[in-house]
Amino acid sequence: MAVVTDTELQAELMEMGRVDLEVTTAALDQEDFEAQLAWRRVTAAHAERLAEILDAHGWPGDDLVGRPASQAAWKVAQHADHRLDVQRLALVLLSEAVAEGRAGARDLVFLTDRVRVNEGRRQVYGTQIAGVRDGVPVPWPCEEPERVEELRAEAGVESFAAQTGL
Repeated sequence: MAVVTDTELQAELMEMGRVDLEVTTAALDQEDFEAQLAWRRVTAAHAERLAEILDAHGWPGDDLVGRPASQAAWKVAQHADHRLDVQRLALVLLSEAVAEGRAGARDLVFLTDRVRVNEGRRQVYGTQIAGVRDGVPVPWPCEEPERVEELRAEAGVESFAAQTGL
């Protein structure tokens, strides 16, 4: 287990993750426009702060902040949809951290697809859901839909069915 070297940053990222979960859960109610607005405000502020963290520390990996806080940073990057520049930087730095064993491959898979979808490109792993049709989650278009499960398995990510609870 890695020794955390920046407990202050760890605490900040954990709090950002807690707040993100809270506002994301509330924003799932499509009728609650105040909750939607709160989600936008929080994700914008978090994206701004994450950009500062990335500039100062690179990817906040397991060695710096521990796995839960590193995953909180990933969640902030994942939800920074209005800051594609932050998502792209996070993707590069997270990719390096995964290659060095300092972050989780699952996070990289999800962020890769999120950035691709936000760029208007097809995703690779089918992690990003476009909507629900007849009660079944439908992913955004994929480059190789016939290989999605194979690619997910190669990356160590659960199946689409497991991800979506089907």
